[in-house]
Amino acid sequence: MVAHAQAAAPARRQYTHREILEVMSGLMLAMLTSMISTSVVGTALPTIVGELGGQDQYSWVASATMLTMTVSTPLWGKLSDLFGRKLLFQTALGLFVAASLVAGLSQNMGQLIAARAVQGLGVGGLSALAQVILGDIVSPRERGRYSGYMGAVFGISTVAGPLLGGFLVDTDWLGWRWCFYVVVPFALVSFIVIQKVLKLPKIRRSTSIDIWGATTITASASALMLLLTLGGVEFEWNSLWTYFLAALSLLMLALAVLSERTARNPILPPRLFRNRTFVLTGLASLFVGMAMFGAMIYLPQYLQIVKGLSPTESGLMTLPMVVALFLAGVISGKIVTQTGRWKIFPVVGLLVVAVGLFLLSRLHVDSSEWLIGFDVAVLGTGLGLSMQMLILAAQNGSEPRDMASTTSGVSFFRSLGGAVGVAAFGAILTNRLKDEMADMIRAAHISLPGGSNVKLGSPSAIQQLPAPIKNIVLEAFTRGLETVFMVGVPIALLGFVATIFLKELPLRGSSTPPPAPNPLNKDDLVLAGLLLELIAQRIERTNGQPSALLTAVAKMAPPDDRPERERARSVAQNVLRPTSRALIAQAAPPQKDLVSGGISQ
Repeated sequence: MVAHAQAAAPARRQYTHREILEVMSGLMLAMLTSMISTSVVGTALPTIVGELGGQDQYSWVASATMLTMTVSTPLWGKLSDLFGRKLLFQTALGLFVAASLVAGLSQNMGQLIAARAVQGLGVGGLSALAQVILGDIVSPRERGRYSGYMGAVFGISTVAGPLLGGFLVDTDWLGWRWCFYVVVPFALVSFIVIQKVLKLPKIRRSTSIDIWGATTITASASALMLLLTLGGVEFEWNSLWTYFLAALSLLMLALAVLSERTARNPILPPRLFRNRTFVLTGLASLFVGMAMFGAMIYLPQYLQIVKGLSPTESGLMTLPMVVALFLAGVISGKIVTQTGRWKIFPVVGLLVVAVGLFLLSRLHVDSSEWLIGFDVAVLGTGLGLSMQMLILAAQNGSEPRDMASTTSGVSFFRSLGGAVGVAAFGAILTNRLKDEMADMIRAAHISLPGGSNVKLGSPSAIQQLPAPIKNIVLEAFTRGLETVFMVGVPIALLGFVATIFLKELPLRGSSTPPPAPNPLNKDDLVLAGLLLELIAQRIERTNGQPSALLTAVAKMAPPDDRPERERARSVAQNVLRPTSRALIAQAAPPQKDLVSGGISQ
């Protein structure tokens, strides 16, 4: 009966290595498109904000993308459960392309920030759904092997993006607007490849959407981001606006918790937060995002403003980080596939990230390029060891029905960390820069028409300032960035502590399909279905007292930290009852003769 139950249940399709690579070609193209859009703009950003606004608005352009990417990530995962992975992935791709074209046509900072915000919505969908689709087609044991390819895409985009951005900015007949146009061909090719090769089974799902949950989660994250972005710049930290935004964020968070506990199909199901693996990987991803995006967004400012490098040279200086990230991701992925052991990599990786940030905080105006290259290589190694492994750990510790919610949830926390990191580090840099410049100008007894304020434009404009003012600006930037990188050290260490407490659950492997059993007659199929339904009802009605049946059914669930009763009920709802219905449907009992009341033969 068990053999026939397994055969009748909706089986998960086993994809061949070639089929997986074909699907991943489309996923990687899409991820390459979204990642290049971030890295290519990162190199050109000092020039862009210098022309359209000023360096004091630097964090706004990055924060707008990070904010919308963060708040939309869990929503994309839930929508893909309702309307299908492929449709939502292509929707995110189309939204990203449209926003990129608008960003390239921007005439002022307001238009650029708005376009970047819409672009972030597309990036959130692409980054989350790529991991979800990979989780659908590859078992956790084999996923480490393919996660290395995802890490390679990140590395390639991080190399190609800065180099491409620098080339576009330095080429007179192109300019920074092509930083947004250049991703369009990649996106179109990715759309075509996904349409052709991605063939996922159609699964009937409920069509209810947690609108209230989406609203409250978005409002809470948005209020927090506005507080961190505007605090100390547009209003004082000790002000009514600060307290209002903080209170609004906490209120929306409380309402989000209440909404998710009562919603029929919550965006972030509360049961996820009873899963120790999900909570710890979410926390670690939050800290990884803060450290990673904080360093990657503000490193070009050091290279172009303090060191006076061109955008192209600035892109070349990130090459050691990318090579280290690529090698660390691919090698660790292969080791995980061979051994099934994964915990050591995020633990060591977060520790190495902390060391890399500390080394970056020691850089000065006269630091050599060799030293900078070594420091960023250390940071890249740590990121390569930790990023994909945290998602792998979360997916491995989740139930199949929670795959999308778990993946998008961990991606949400990483994006939230990046958004908070960019905003918080930007506030730290802006305030430190303003204070240091004012102090050094007063100490040098220099009189300026606007008092102690110096209007900062593009990196090239800063390099053309008079010698005394230029030296003050460069030293102020150095001290401000030193503080930014130093603040990232304890943040990375908090992520290290979170990974220490992770439980190394065995990676689930792809099971070999059992040999086809001899066919059963209709009576046997109906009897087997009814027996499984009775067992499911017995498990759901149990009062939690230990029993042999409860223990046996609970062992069918993936190993995690939930009580035995909860794991058994999960199996009853997601395995036994669907299998029961499949067996009875396979039997296809004849319909009753409504006239005679008997059974038609």
